[in-house]
Amino acid sequence: MRLLIIGSLQGQIGAATKIAMDRGAKVTHALDIEQGLASLRGGRGADLVFCDISLDIGELVRGLASERICTPVVACGVGTDARRAVDAIRAGAKEYLPLPPDAELIAAVLAAVADESHQLVFEDDAMRAVIDLADQVASSDASILVTGESGTGKEVLARYVHRKSSRADKPFISVNCAAIPENLLESELFGHEKGAFTGAVARRIGKFEEANGGTLLLDEVSEMAFHLQAKLLRAIQEREIDRVGGTKPVKVDIRIIATSNRDLAESVQRGTFREDLLYRLNVVNLRIPALRERPRDIQALARHFAHKYAEANGVPYRAIASQTERVLAGHPWRGNVRELENTIHRAVLLATGPEISPEAIRLPDGTHVGHAVHSDVPGPVKVAVENAAAITRGLVGRTVADVERDLILDTLGHCLGNRTHAANILGISIRTLRNKLREYSQSGLAVPQPGGDQRMAG
Repeated sequence: MRLLIIGSLQGQIGAATKIAMDRGAKVTHALDIEQGLASLRGGRGADLVFCDISLDIGELVRGLASERICTPVVACGVGTDARRAVDAIRAGAKEYLPLPPDAELIAAVLAAVADESHQLVFEDDAMRAVIDLADQVASSDASILVTGESGTGKEVLARYVHRKSSRADKPFISVNCAAIPENLLESELFGHEKGAFTGAVARRIGKFEEANGGTLLLDEVSEMAFHLQAKLLRAIQEREIDRVGGTKPVKVDIRIIATSNRDLAESVQRGTFREDLLYRLNVVNLRIPALRERPRDIQALARHFAHKYAEANGVPYRAIASQTERVLAGHPWRGNVRELENTIHRAVLLATGPEISPEAIRLPDGTHVGHAVHSDVPGPVKVAVENAAAITRGLVGRTVADVERDLILDTLGHCLGNRTHAANILGISIRTLRNKLREYSQSGLAVPQPGGDQRMAG
């Protein structure tokens, strides 16, 4: 855990630093927001930022966003300053930490960040075989390609491999190749020198250098532009990179893990992915089975999420009824673990009895999953029939553009705003999807944002 503390924490910086270091955190300090951003831009990196509430939290959050640095911010101030605490949360801080610092509270915040979405829960033999192979190769420096459908937990497995490796105490840096615009991805990966292009007001260390000594995760590597793949191949082969606008190569020592929900062999045949790069990335392949292929994990994960979200929402824990477990086992889970997690989160909030009953298991549109399951009809057949009937009823009297728009927005909503997942389901490129969404947003339509937020995308 790398912790950056910005400001004096109103005279409590020494105490907070000692507590954090006692909990295993590596702590660095910055006097103000400008120095803090410079530290992050310079490649020192941080998994969490504590910021003095007397500083401009909004400025920090905006600065992180403009630099595409995805690091959560915790505002720190005297416990009685409620107004500033509220303002800090509104400005984008994830939490408010009262001062003087409490050891258990700081430990809880650090643990929450360290454990967020990184827990590997499984019981099924199909998943156990994948974990056994991961254990076997984790100690090597071989590149690993993690494949599987969206929502199966590819990044979770990548972090597991890192924790099992000899680099566990070094940085784990993740780059979502699908989420960063094509014209910015090169700078994001390899960094840039001051003045390299319009807007490059200072040197920026890229993710390769930030991950030096540790592991670099190239998430959804299949979405990387073809012309960048050659530079990535050279970086992997030579273990050195060239910053944009730089004059000399920079040596790096990293372990590469890449993920993809596409068949990269097919991408090679279509000419959208380099064959030599695939060979470099796919030294070891870890394929995560879809959730429907590992039924015992459905029960194990459902129980795990029931505990997690009961605690997170401050509601009593309710066991999952046996009838509910049968309903869960019969659902196709096209969104895999991500869909199951969201479903159980809803169920925890909707359940009213002593157990989580089938009535609490609902799809995002409010449909009761249990009511849609028929024992005499196979799940995929039932889904196809219901979808075909709904589509037929809804097409009459509508234009093709209207149907396309609703299909795109409904699919994006189903994917909780995940552009890559939606594009894969729709069978279109991520660029085409983004162009359509920009068009809809400009016409005044609400476009689902990542995480399920329905705010307007400008």
